[in-house]
Amino acid sequence: MRYVVHIFIGFLFLNLSVFAQKQDSIKVKTRSLQYTQIKKPEYNPLNPSRAAFYSAIFPGAGQIYNNRYWWQLPLIYGGMATSIYFYIDNNNEYQRFRTAFRRRKAGLPDEFSDANGVPLISDTGLESAQRQLRQNRDLSLLTTVLIYILQIVEASVTAHLIQFDDTDSLTLTPSTMPNINYNEESTHKLGLTLKYSF
Repeated sequence: MRYVVHIFIGFLFLNLSVFAQKQDSIKVKTRSLQYTQIKKPEYNPLNPSRAAFYSAIFPGAGQIYNNRYWWQLPLIYGGMATSIYFYIDNNNEYQRFRTAFRRRKAGLPDEFSDANGVPLISDTGLESAQRQLRQNRDLSLLTTVLIYILQIVEASVTAHLIQFDDTDSLTLTPSTMPNINYNEESTHKLGLTLKYSF
């Protein structure tokens, strides 16, 4: 009988301590939820469109609006400056070869001929150089336009994702549990479960 009383009292204290721990954890969760609710900014649906508009007006302005400019602006301006430089360089070379080709077809001396009028580059060589330089020039222009469009899209997406709720209450806990099913054919099936909570 004495042992039964000791077990009963031990069981009672165990339940009380578990109950007290649950109450403490509920209070902690309540405090953290209140803290995150105070910290959470309001959702503004116009932020992504503003960031995209600013980037369309002036490249990089959307990144400045999002306060994400310290590493993105050098990439944007470096990429655009490099592609514009190659556009200008390829265009100047294309104009040189084109002018030489036209002068040669008109019977005039060009810069790719020696002093006696003997061509250093053949007509097909001039045509091939023009074709290659024109492709390089157009590719540089396309690269500039793509960087311009991508920085607009990046500013809009970043402005949208800044407002995404990333508090600690969002968790994803993958767990692997063997899910073995036995049936009459005695085949084994293995399953995978993924649990998430909000």
